[in-house]
Amino acid sequence: MRKSVKKSISSNWFQQFMYFCIRLYSWSFRFTVENEEEWKTHLDNGGRVLLCTWHQQFFSAIRHFKTYEPYRPSLMISQSSDGDIIAGIARLSGWYPVRGSSSKDGRKALREMIKRLKASGLAAHIMDGPRGPIGKVKAGAIQLALISDAVIVPFYVAADRAWFFKSWDRFFVPKPFARVHLRFDTPVHLVRSKSEAGFENQRKQIEDIMIRELRGI
Repeated sequence: MRKSVKKSISSNWFQQFMYFCIRLYSWSFRFTVENEEEWKTHLDNGGRVLLCTWHQQFFSAIRHFKTYEPYRPSLMISQSSDGDIIAGIARLSGWYPVRGSSSKDGRKALREMIKRLKASGLAAHIMDGPRGPIGKVKAGAIQLALISDAVIVPFYVAADRAWFFKSWDRFFVPKPFARVHLRFDTPVHLVRSKSEAGFENQRKQIEDIMIRELRGI
């Protein structure tokens, strides 16, 4: 039974169905975007950009992130069953899913993310996924930005009406016809450091910037 369920989740028809449902549902949102021009200008001028958010907020951005398909962006996604669904949705949105996480095949996935970010200029990372703890920026995201010479651009999603799940990340889904606001923060330029303390200071810097934008905690 478990094998048949996993096979169904991984099938193209199921992923296409989920993608259609999410797109249809998201079109009910009254959607606004703020501060997108700064990082896109940096990207269009030859720079590299790593878009970053919390695990609880990525659902609401799926609709808009389809518009970045021409950049051939990539996204690291875990090898779990949930990750199979997300990877299929990402692929249909024009994103390349790199499978791996801090708990499984993380180094291999990080190397591929670095390669793809250097080539295309754009990637995204969920900072505390896939298992948390909530609000904890993982070291891999900082390594990815530093090695790829990419600026980190945090982004946040807020909704005037939403359902919050009783999950580790307080995952939320905006209610139908909610006002949904996607805001990009100021790009952060990291500097390579030879010391562990210097690396940790930069990881903590990003965490301190983003922690204020967690929802429902």
